[in-house]
Amino acid sequence: MTTSSKAVYETSLPFSERRQGKVRDIYQIPSNDGTPGKVLIIASDRISAFDVVMPTPIAGKGVELTTISTKWFDFVRDLDIVGDHLIATTPDAIEGLNDDEKSQCEGRMMLGRACQVIPIECVVRGYLAGSGWKEYQREGTVCGIALPEGLQLSSKLPEPIFTPATKEDEGHDENVDFETACNIAGTEVMERLRDVSLKIYTEAAAYAKERGIILADTKFEFGYALDADGNPTDEILLIDEVLTPDSSRFWPLDDYEVGREQDSFDKQYVRNWLEEVVSRGDWDKTPPGPEVPNEIVTNTLSKYQEAAARLFD
Repeated sequence: MTTSSKAVYETSLPFSERRQGKVRDIYQIPSNDGTPGKVLIIASDRISAFDVVMPTPIAGKGVELTTISTKWFDFVRDLDIVGDHLIATTPDAIEGLNDDEKSQCEGRMMLGRACQVIPIECVVRGYLAGSGWKEYQREGTVCGIALPEGLQLSSKLPEPIFTPATKEDEGHDENVDFETACNIAGTEVMERLRDVSLKIYTEAAAYAKERGIILADTKFEFGYALDADGNPTDEILLIDEVLTPDSSRFWPLDDYEVGREQDSFDKQYVRNWLEEVVSRGDWDKTPPGPEVPNEIVTNTLSKYQEAAARLFD
């Protein structure tokens, strides 16, 4: 395990099937008792921006992300509209780990049912920002959905819209229209995922707004649960992370103003600093990323901590 000031930059657990994403380490845990296999997701303290993982960890970030995600899983369960993959969040649920390996998981793990991932990111937007704003300026649409004229950056949309994207292993996910998503995953499946995603977003946005946070947009992932032989069933589950600052835009309600970029409870603070580094000619948005100063690390973590406190304290 690579650590810095108690940060967990990378984990090393005794499972043969391991995949490392930009932020999370993912282990496939086989079953020995005839039940379906499981997946272990560890939220590290790595942080990425512009598809580049920074060399400096944000100590504690993975714990904050996991806390937020697991509480949102509880929230979604209470809606009773879709099942989810989450089984456990404590190391004792995993057989064969020693104390050091358990410490790598503590507070930052989700043990879930293994699934075949549906290769569509289910994005819901309630406000005009990011790639949606760029498309709207060019075309007056977002993912092919026509929007009223005269909207500004950060405008609230007349109603939330479902804007799917392809799920890419490398590089950026690509926004697509609903018809294209149906061609990839099936019309009946996409209609269900659209309805579920919009319902979760609407309920979560109302909950967050009561606590002083605007949920501008978010993305969900879904998968088909696997059976004991590792074959996909027709049971669709909500998987991965849910409504975290890494998968959503959280804006402070008391500082919201149409027509400009908003402060965010997420890694936008790091992006803004990196843009300054780029503008000075000290980085070109290609690997390796620059070391992140202590001030930026501390202030970034505080954004995640404030989001968790506002939402769930």
